Amino acid sequence: MSRILRPEPEGDGPPTGDDFVEEVLAVVAAIPAGHVMSYGSVAAALGSRSARGVGRVMAHAGSGSPWWRVVRSGGLPPRGLEHDALPHYHAEDTPLVVTPSGYRVARSAWI
Repeated sequence: MSRILRPEPEGDGPPTGDDFVEEVLAVVAAIPAGHVMSYGSVAAALGSRSARGVGRVMAHAGSGSPWWRVVRSGGLPPRGLEHDALPHYHAEDTPLVVTPSGYRVARSAWI
């Protein structure tokens, strides 16, 4: 498995404000093609427990990043973007599992 490298935080705690946005986007940009991280895993990589904060960053500032590589805790793509994410998963050969309600990303793709 790959390890995500992130900028070293300045100070003693997790990043906040603009630093948090920048660091979330840096972690997401470092996720290799064909792999994913959950919102909570991205937060944890930054020393934060704010999965919702990561979700807010992705919703408001993540459109220029590989947003499809950040999934919900059950491996589901971002809510409302399932159809838009699928071509990216296929292009990157991301392993998927077909479910009765659609699909999810297979655990083998998680970092």
